[in-house]
Amino acid sequence: MHEKYCFKTLDGDMEYLLNKYHRQDENYNPFARFDYHGYEYDSSTGLTDEEIIAGIDKIVAEFGNTPDYNNQILKARLVEYVLDNTRIDVNEHDYFVGIYTWGRVIKKVINKWSAQCYAKYVGEKKQVLDDFWASGTAWTWLDFDHTVPDWDSLLDLGWSGILERARRSYESKKADGTLTEKQEIFFTALEIEYTAILRIMERFVKYADTKANAKSTATKASLEHLRDGGAQDTYDALHMMYLYFMISESVDHYQVRSLGYGLDASLYPFYKKDIESGRYTKDEIAEFIAYFLQQFSCIENYWGQPFYLAGTNADGTTKVNELTHMILDVYYQMGIYNPKIQFKVCDRTPKDIVMKALDMVRNGVNSIVFVNEDIITKALMSRGITYEEACDSVISGCYEYKSKRGGIDISSIYIDGLKAVCFALSNGLDKTTGKQLGLKTGDPRSFDTFDKFYNAVRAQLGHINETCFTYNYEAERHVGEVNPSVLFSGTLAECAENLTDAIDGGVTNRTGTLFCGFASLVDATMAVYELVYERKVCTMDELLKALDANWEGYEKLRAKALNCKHKFGNNDRIADAYADAFHKFYAADLAGRRNAHGGTYGYELHSARAFIEQGKRIEATPDGRRAGEEMSKNVSPVPGADRKGITAAINSVTSMDMSLNDAGGCLDAMLHPSAVSGDDGLEAFYGILMTYVKQGGASIHVNVFNVDTLREAQKYPEKYRTLQVRVCGWNVLWNNLPKSEQDVYIMRAEAMV
Repeated sequence: MHEKYCFKTLDGDMEYLLNKYHRQDENYNPFARFDYHGYEYDSSTGLTDEEIIAGIDKIVAEFGNTPDYNNQILKARLVEYVLDNTRIDVNEHDYFVGIYTWGRVIKKVINKWSAQCYAKYVGEKKQVLDDFWASGTAWTWLDFDHTVPDWDSLLDLGWSGILERARRSYESKKADGTLTEKQEIFFTALEIEYTAILRIMERFVKYADTKANAKSTATKASLEHLRDGGAQDTYDALHMMYLYFMISESVDHYQVRSLGYGLDASLYPFYKKDIESGRYTKDEIAEFIAYFLQQFSCIENYWGQPFYLAGTNADGTTKVNELTHMILDVYYQMGIYNPKIQFKVCDRTPKDIVMKALDMVRNGVNSIVFVNEDIITKALMSRGITYEEACDSVISGCYEYKSKRGGIDISSIYIDGLKAVCFALSNGLDKTTGKQLGLKTGDPRSFDTFDKFYNAVRAQLGHINETCFTYNYEAERHVGEVNPSVLFSGTLAECAENLTDAIDGGVTNRTGTLFCGFASLVDATMAVYELVYERKVCTMDELLKALDANWEGYEKLRAKALNCKHKFGNNDRIADAYADAFHKFYAADLAGRRNAHGGTYGYELHSARAFIEQGKRIEATPDGRRAGEEMSKNVSPVPGADRKGITAAINSVTSMDMSLNDAGGCLDAMLHPSAVSGDDGLEAFYGILMTYVKQGGASIHVNVFNVDTLREAQKYPEKYRTLQVRVCGWNVLWNNLPKSEQDVYIMRAEAMV
């Protein structure tokens, strides 16, 4: 099933690669990946970070006091300074160059502009957003970390071609007298950044010329191709992806949330040409891919670096090709867990490639998430995107989807659904901050029917939404002042033609809205329904006292709360009906709303780490959860509440129209190894996946765990250094999880025994 490739030099170069971005003999925090260096670069090639930061401070001080001060121009000057002065490397142990100053050293300036934006345009209202953050109610911030450049332009035109395209537009507008001052500023900034990139490309070429080894010779040829134009072969294409990623993510302060428009699809024309011409063998291309993937494994971003594979054309034919298989095989052979793989799947996807991916998952490669193409198409078409565009969609971030050249998420809003229940039980008073953050929906002890409580929860949820959207709107209007996106904008033909920054009106941008703690909201609401109104196990007053006591002294009542029959994820008719109602309520609340750029609010059933971090700030809740414990994540059941197996969980999730959450939503599933072992087990695994897909699930990833293995791994971590865990939208090593998070996985695995 899996082909093995001959890597001539990778094993011998691995020690170097592992120490490229951070030293293996030093402690490392993947949350702060930008704060590290690996091996030392040749000091003759540039300045230290400290010297560059001093230079940045000087530029800011000097330029900030001139009449020409403009954020676009200043940022471009800072990026230029870093690229002109960073140390560089072309190494005998690597096919990809090194940029020493990769720690977002301009972030101090960006953070200052962000603070100024909120102070100037949001003002005193910012305190409410801060209180929402402190209480776990909601998180909001300006976002410029979810971009996907136009890879077609980058690979076809290269740096010089993109600059020339913008220059033609500039000269045309100047000649016909339509050039505005704003367009003049944008082009000036773009020219500064792209000419700086061309200069660092020339520096790389000259430095490679000082080396006398096989890799440096190959690297130099590739750099010359990319300096002068677009990619000419598979290695060039990979090198361009890497260079853009490093410059954008690490210097320009914009994350790159996809590698190619489908790594297999973007590389395939080059691969086909290389094989047919005899330029490279399959083993050589496989090794290029291995070195490429290893970069992101070694960078070790906690959230994972995504890329997607497979897909289907508008005419129904598959995009799966030889490279789809090769990339999976290389990934599996390497035994890595980062970057993470998003796999597009539908009932038309060739079965053999799906089985290969599932075989990887059941053998411990938990970094694959399966994303339903048909749901993507329906979701994107609901935004007004054509069928052809929707079929050719981009997956970015963890599970999010958008059209190609689809703009930027200008802000992120993480709404905590469970907090709406808390506010309904406290008449809107937040117990964490002591402030009236919710609506005054009435003393819950006066609610003589469940309808009154349920509608109080809905009102609180709507209030949280409205507050976040209204207060963050003014900041969104001015996000272009915070972090101009000249590098990214240059790749978009529309921005090049109009000479307008993508984040400042060049394209229509979206606000990312994540609905967190979804199943916790459902289960907490259902617990009130069952305990107080349906079975009358306790009064509302008794329940409130138990919650105030964090369930201490109310253990019997808590046991009943934990064992309520109406739990989401168990194919329970009533719980699933309320889940669907909350889902539609939230989708309807976003429908028709326009953000500050005229774009939509993307609805995503995704939690990132909010299920942990927001949970830490939330008091005890009626579903039996104690104060500070984590909530449910994504569209998954509350940990331990899914007692009826994977089929019931799938039925609960797919009882809702998952295309309404038009930016994604994922079910986190767990299976016992015995369920997927052998040929029959793999067929069963395929059946589970396709059932989820055909019933309309959006995304799904699976941890295949044996509880005994997890217990032993917790006790003897040194024996399980490579054990992977899918956390939310990313993968981590088991040994990197704190014990409290490990315990939750063990609890879920115990339920499968």
